Amino acid sequence: MEPYELTLAGAAEAVRARRLSPVELVESVLDRIEQVQPRLGAYVSVTADRARRSARRAAEEIAAGGATGPLHGIPAGLKDLIDVAGTATSASSRVRVDHRARADSTVAARLSAAGAVFVGKTHTHEFAYGLTTPQTANAWDRSRVAGGSSGGSAVAVAARAATFALGTDTGGSIRVPASLNGVVGLKPTYGLVPRHGVTSLSWSLDHVGPITRTVEDAALVLASLVGHDPRDPASVAPPPGDYRPGPGTDLTGLRVGVPGNYYFDHVHPDVEAAVRGAIARLEALGARLVDVEIPMTRYIRATQWGLMVPEASAYHERTLRAVPDLYSADVRVLLEAGELVTAGDYLRAQRARTLVRRAWLDMMDMDAVDVIAAPTVPMTAVDAGQTAVTWGDGTVESVSDAYVRLSAPANVTGVPSLTVPVGLDPHGLPIGMQLMGRPFGEAAVLRAGHAYERTGTARDLVPAA
Repeated sequence: MEPYELTLAGAAEAVRARRLSPVELVESVLDRIEQVQPRLGAYVSVTADRARRSARRAAEEIAAGGATGPLHGIPAGLKDLIDVAGTATSASSRVRVDHRARADSTVAARLSAAGAVFVGKTHTHEFAYGLTTPQTANAWDRSRVAGGSSGGSAVAVAARAATFALGTDTGGSIRVPASLNGVVGLKPTYGLVPRHGVTSLSWSLDHVGPITRTVEDAALVLASLVGHDPRDPASVAPPPGDYRPGPGTDLTGLRVGVPGNYYFDHVHPDVEAAVRGAIARLEALGARLVDVEIPMTRYIRATQWGLMVPEASAYHERTLRAVPDLYSADVRVLLEAGELVTAGDYLRAQRARTLVRRAWLDMMDMDAVDVIAAPTVPMTAVDAGQTAVTWGDGTVESVSDAYVRLSAPANVTGVPSLTVPVGLDPHGLPIGMQLMGRPFGEAAVLRAGHAYERTGTARDLVPAA
């Protein structure tokens, strides 16, 4: 096995035992990037010289006193919205092609303090405003979309061109590409991971989280990111607890909600079969399945768009007027449309979010569930350039609307949501299951995802691209 093939936990154990040097690991990942980047386009920029310096420093620190934690010397990719001092943060846009960060974002600073090595910035759908990331190809089939907006991060991890990566999630932008590329993606509880120094799409919906090969790896990264930061008004102090799931697979006592509405509506039969099979596996591991009815579903998408669209337009107000032609056509249209949303509509969306969130928590309390299990996205990766999908009843839905439909509720409610791969469709494309918990219930969703993963159903899937 080459070093770049190791999971984060596996690489950390090898580094800690001094069987593997951070220099060897980082060099292996840089070689892998050079191999796959021309085909997949996961990275905006590769900071090879900086990574080599950081790897040498990590090796010296470990030689002097041992590894300080599981991220020490581990190579990571960062979505190109996340500031790292002295490097470009272009948001994959011509609008910011000359922008260089003056200081580290909070998450970059925390990863650096943990000893992580940044190997490059990964592509995003421009300013995170889309669900396909057109610059990047799917790791399993280069003719298919990568998903977005954190497509570059998901593809880099899937292609073993990063041991882990960070993404952002406003309506599903971590979980959608993670699902489409057969990796793990975690959107934490709103406010748990600070966003200072991260380019915003919609400040009341934005989250930062990890994309990894395994659930254990996601827990390791999350532990290094949490903690209050007063520079982010939404930031909260994490409740005490350990995110890392235990070694076992016994889910006795865990109550898993299975939606009877919404989450299995307009879902491809291959996706439904794989996810229902995975839910049955959770039950076989000891979880108790509980039927749940998702409340206020007719308001979820309207609420998400009613918040996101005007907030994004407000953020881009100056540059949209100064350099409108530098935006890609799809993003520019959305930004211009956002300027037509009235203050009354925006306030109604805020009120609706409060009601949806309250109804969601009441549902979890009333039905006494710890985790809700459902498909992450309703279909696997579509062909690049495809704009719409037609369901069996004749309903036509845009690809973007379809991909965001099942992920948006966790952004509107702010609850944690984890996607784990649960198999492949007949075309060999990954399928993901989404596990959603109570606010600050990351431990429960990670426990469920890790237990399922350890059954071996999909954890060893490797893309051919």
